[in-house]
Formats: sequence, C-alpha cells, structure tokens
Amino acid sequence: MGSSTETATSEARKSLEAVGAALAVLDAEGTVVGWSQAAQRLVGHSPAEVVGQSAAGLLATEEDRARAATVAARSGPRGRWSCTARVLHRDGHEIEVGLCVESLAGRAQWVVTASDPAPLPSWTAEDTVATESPPSAGGAPQRPPIAVEIRDTRLRCIWVNGVQGAQAETLEGVMHRLLDNGGLLIDPDQRALLQPDARQDSTSTAPFFRLDDARGRALGVCAVDPGTNDVRRAQEHRALLDEAGKRIGTSLDVMRTGQELADLAVPFLADYATVDLADPVLLGEDPPTRPGPGNRRHALFRRAGLASIHPEAPESLFALGEPVLVPPTSPYTTVLSGGSHLYPVVDSSSEAWLDQDPLRARRMSETGMHSLMIVPIHARGSVLGMAAFMRTQDPRPFEEDDLLLAEELVGRAALSLDNARQYARERSAALALQRHLLPHRATGEPAADVAWRYLPADSHHGVGGDWFDVIPLSGARTALVVGDVLGHGINAAATMGQLRTAVRTLADMDLPPEDLLAHLDEQVVRLAENDVEPGDPAAATIGATCLYAVYDPATGQCTMARAGHPPPAIIDPHGRVTFPELPIGPPLGLGLAPFESVTLELPGNSVLALYTDGLIESRDQDIDAGMDRLAAALAHPGLDLEDLCSSVVDALPAQAPIDDATLLLARTRSLGPSRTVSWEFAADPAVVGHARALTTRQLARWQLEHLADSTELIVSELITNAIRHGSGPVRLRLIRHRFLTCEVYDTSCGSPRLRHPRTTDVNGRGLFLVAQLSRKWGTRHTPDGKLIWAEQQLTPRCIDP
Repeated sequence: MGSSTETATSEARKSLEAVGAALAVLDAEGTVVGWSQAAQRLVGHSPAEVVGQSAAGLLATEEDRARAATVAARSGPRGRWSCTARVLHRDGHEIEVGLCVESLAGRAQWVVTASDPAPLPSWTAEDTVATESPPSAGGAPQRPPIAVEIRDTRLRCIWVNGVQGAQAETLEGVMHRLLDNGGLLIDPDQRALLQPDARQDSTSTAPFFRLDDARGRALGVCAVDPGTNDVRRAQEHRALLDEAGKRIGTSLDVMRTGQELADLAVPFLADYATVDLADPVLLGEDPPTRPGPGNRRHALFRRAGLASIHPEAPESLFALGEPVLVPPTSPYTTVLSGGSHLYPVVDSSSEAWLDQDPLRARRMSETGMHSLMIVPIHARGSVLGMAAFMRTQDPRPFEEDDLLLAEELVGRAALSLDNARQYARERSAALALQRHLLPHRATGEPAADVAWRYLPADSHHGVGGDWFDVIPLSGARTALVVGDVLGHGINAAATMGQLRTAVRTLADMDLPPEDLLAHLDEQVVRLAENDVEPGDPAAATIGATCLYAVYDPATGQCTMARAGHPPPAIIDPHGRVTFPELPIGPPLGLGLAPFESVTLELPGNSVLALYTDGLIESRDQDIDAGMDRLAAALAHPGLDLEDLCSSVVDALPAQAPIDDATLLLARTRSLGPSRTVSWEFAADPAVVGHARALTTRQLARWQLEHLADSTELIVSELITNAIRHGSGPVRLRLIRHRFLTCEVYDTSCGSPRLRHPRTTDVNGRGLFLVAQLSRKWGTRHTPDGKLIWAEQQLTPRCIDP
C-alpha cells in the first residue's frame, strides 16, 4: 500500500498534467507579487493568501528553503536554475514538483514555474547556477525545461525565454478575455490535438494563465510551453483518450461500438484500423474463455469496425459484417491467447506467417502497409476479439508508446463492447421470453377474425412489456386484451407473462370486464409487494395499463373497460373510424379500483382495433397526432386484416420507436338467428317437459339429433335448479357454434357448487350429471341474476349449414 504522501504526489502530477505548469512571480526579496490560478489549483492557496508572503514559506523542508536561498544569492540578477523540491499544500500534505526559476530581465523579479519533476534533468540546485553564456559539459542547460512568456495588462511582451511570440499574437482576443475573467486556456480547440497537422505544431498547446495580485487583480498574462516532444506527445495521447470517453460507447450496439473504436484510431494513431469480434459476441453470447487456434484450420471472427484514410478502405479484405478468416498460426489468432503484438516494420516478403495468408500478404504489399499493431480485446476475463492498427502513408513505424496508447484505447472500448454484448444477450432473452409468452395461433372464432402485430422497441430502449391475447369464453364470446407493463428488459417481459396468465385465469371465471380489472389491479399490487426486500422501507411499484373487451356474436354487443390505457378504435363496415369515450380508469398497481365498463353495439363486419401507446407516440408528435395517423391507416374497409395491420405499421414514423408497439385487430361476426334460439318460461316445474321438447326439435333442425338425450338431461337439470333456487322467469338459450352451448338464466345471485353426492343423499346429483355430460360448464353473473352454461363437443357427423 502506498503512503498518503505518495498518493498526494500522484494527485499533484495528475493536476499538473491537466493544467500545465503553475507559475508565480517573486520580487528581489523572494516575496510573491504574482500568482496564477494554475498555482492555486496545485497548492490550494488563493492569491490573497500568498501575494505579499515569502515564497520560502511554501517549501516543505528547511533543507529546500536553505538551498533556495543559497542558489538565489549565487545566481545573480540574470541567472536561472531548476531543481526538484517539495512544496506544502494548503491542507498540509507535501507535493513533489520540479521548480524552474529565472530572473525577469530588466526587473528585480523572478519567475517561478512548477511542473511534473519527471522531465527535469538530474542536476540539483547546488550546481545549476547558469548565465546567458552556453553551459559547460555536465553543467546546466542553456534554457530551463519550461519556456515562459509574460505580457502586461496591455498585452505588451515584457519577458520571454522560449515561447514563440507569433503564436501568442494570434490569441490576443483570448488573452483579453483571460485578463477580464481569469481562467486557463490550454488550446483554443482541444480537438485540434487530434488533427494530423496539429501534431507538427509544437506551440499550439502552450497554456495561457492570468497572473493576479493579492486583491485578485490582473497583473498580466503568461504563456507556458513544456517545449519537449515527450510532453507534447503525452498531451496528444491524453487528448485522444479524453475523446475516446466521448465517442466510444455512445450506444448499446456491438457493431456501432466497434466502428467507433476504428473511427477514433484513424487518422491520429493509424492510417488503417479494424475491429474483429468473435461471432458469439455479436449474438450477445459469452465469448470463448480459452481462445486460440486449437485444432481449427481457421479462426472465425466477424468485422465490426473498419476505418481508413483512403476512401472505401482498399486495405481491407473483408467488409463490415463479413466473416474474417485467418490462419491458426497468424498473430491475428495467437494474440487472443497471448498478448499484444507490435511489428514496427512489416515486410510481407519475409514474414513467415504471411506465407499461409497470401491474400493478406498481397494486399499489404499493394497498399504499402509497413507497420502493424494487434491488440486483443479483453473484458471481465474473456477475449471478445481483436483490434489491428496499421500505417501506410505515415512513414513513422509504431513504437512501444503507440502500443501502450492502443492498448488503453482498446481497453476502454472493451468495457463498452462487453456492456453492449450483455445488453444484446438480455434483449435476446427478453425477446425470446416475450415471444414465448405471447399467443402464437390465437383465434377469435366464432366471434371474430383476428390479426396482430408486435414491434419491439429500438436497440437503445430494449424490449418492453406489451402483450395481447384472444381468449375464448363461454357462449361463443371472445375476450380481446391488450396491456402494457411499464419499463423495458427481461423484468418487464416476465411481469407481462404473469399478468397475461392472471388475465386468462380471471377470464375463465367469466368476470365482467370491470371486475376483472379490479382483481388484476390487486394482483399487480401483490407482485409489487413481493419485490420489496425485507427491511427495505422503499415500496416497489409495478405500473401497467390494460384494456379488456368481451364481444358476444349472438347479441352484437361488446363490453369494454380500461385501466390507464388508450381507447380502442372502431371501424364500421363503411370505413368510418371512431374512438369511443370509455371511462379511462387508473393504471394497474395503484390500488385505486373500482373500474367502469361500457357496452357498445357492434354490427357484423365491424373492426375493433386495440393497441398500446407505442403505436401512437413518437419523439416529435403528440398523442393526438398519433391517433389521427392511426385513424387514417385504419380507414380502409376493403383490406383484409393482415393487410390492414401492414397499413398501420407502414404509417409509423421512420425513426425507431421509443416503446414497444402492439396492434390487435378483430373483425366481428354475427351468429344470427340460424345459430341461436331462446325461450322464456315461468318459474313452474311443469315447464321442464316443455323445455325438453323444444330443445329436441331445435337439435333436429341443426341435425344434432345424436345430442338430444344428453342435452335434454342437461336442460332438465338446469331449469329444475333455476326454478327451485331462484325466482321470477327462467330463460333458456341454445347456441350452435364450435360447440353446442346450453344457457339457463334465473334471477338468483347464488352460485351453485358441484359436489359428489353420497349414496344416502336424495338431492345434489344434478350438477354432477351436467359436469359428466359436458366438456365444460360454469356460472356467469349478470346485472340482475346469473346464468349457468354447459358446452358439449360436436361430433364429425355434424354438417355446418
């Protein structure tokens, strides 16, 4: 573990690297008369705290203070010297810096600059006294490692020891602003460091500071230039890495992230760059944990990034998205299990590994590729692929410093690539789960023909929690459901599956739409409560919306209720589109039931459109505009349902959707009098025989004589129970559709209960016999009573008239 002093020194060096040299002006007695903002950032003292005080008080040790006094006395009025010293930060810790001290010509003042001590030579203060004459062998250099130019408040140059004045003349407007507002200017445009021409300009990044007096007033402006290629190169590399943080990983798309890495590397680092990823990575799967050639003749990757200084990248053998094949002994393969490879000079005629890859060798020779770096892309212990950097037009060979930069760039991109891979895996899992949970062969027969579309959200937002369902109900009715769980990802898809299952269970109970939504609301609240960790006071919430509609083809009525969901669209047989006014109801999960339903008359051949808000919302339009667009797309009565779905999808905005979009269309059917018949009887046991006779005659008309015996028994038992336990008239309805349904209505609200009668029981066998004779039976409550229904399977002898 490093000490606190080492940590402080490391932080100071990072500060110096970020802002350049800190600068102070001293008078002949060593008193501070000028203090830059960079100096304040380095040691923490403001100008008011330092100006007027002895500069020796900033040195941390008595040894450094004595050495400074001795050298200052020996150096004379035109001397300069430099050394490594420790200065005291305002909060008490010590910082190691390189100090460069030079007299201000024509004035009894000194300029002191502090910088990273690493570039300084190894000579100390005792033997570094210098004059304007050239140094002797082993003595001090002719000029300090840092060059300084100082201008007064009128921008007149009053002292310079190395900064080119011509560069400063072009920045007079900037310096005026510095005099007025203070601050630091490293470059008028930091991105200029990343331009090829800027690499040849050694003065373009000289930082400019304002010098302040004790009251914070401007004394002038100074420019500081490290003046060395190493420092210049470090600044360029730092600028490139800063740019990498902005330009790499802007999306959760693997291919786009790979291309961002290649684009950033060209032309600053390389003339040509490629990014190749293992196939599983592009699919969101885990990469191989032990990559390498193995026994495979070729290792297979896929090109995910490609950039070149030449149009259409003539250096590349493979286009974006294409498989990339390389021989097992190629460094392009061995780098995956080894480490980075640096080839300062590549000669396609002498490299043995290129003998097995003649196409690549010929292309390298044709395009003049003479220097190569290959860097593996590692993330969380796995190898995702590799990045290659080549120079063709730039004559300089790659060096170790270039490889270190390439590795850091690739390392930053690797995290973004792995995040994109994991997102792709989660999104694929969510899509698979959602598609598994959604209906695959839903049918609304005999009540309606149905068609649907489900459009996942774009790659940035991911899969949502939209769902739809078509549920057959008793009496030839059909339930149509569309819902939306708030949020995205696999959790939203899983919650959607739970809600869809809950809706199906509640629908089997033949609940009215408003009651079904009330029970569903309770279920969502329970799911949210179960997600709260023990001891966590924050209550989890699951937001969802839903629209539930029940269509009865025997009556042409549709009963609907919604919970925070957009209203349905109704398209009449003539193509007129309306959005009925339904009570909106609160979203599910808030516990704000009750809900309210509305019953509408839908003539046969009408189209009912249910959808989620992703179909009508967009980034640049409000919902009203989206509903108008939907209405226009639906106003085509001549289209079949599949084409009508396509019309709606084609009308969506061109940009990727911000949410999942779901559309469910149902064209209503009407059973008509030929398939339904009903009678009403007085509450008198004598009517039971008459009801059986009417039933037998109707079954003969429908050519269902083979069901007469069982149906007579079902009718007899249900009407007898209705008369015995209810009051008022009794109604009997027969419906012929995919099944034969027998419904008996009475005014009682009590629900019958099936039980196994004992041998000694006189009563209780009626419902047991009904259950034995039927494929399904149940109870459905109505506003003024209940009905009991039973379905029987039609046999193949039945011919549909």
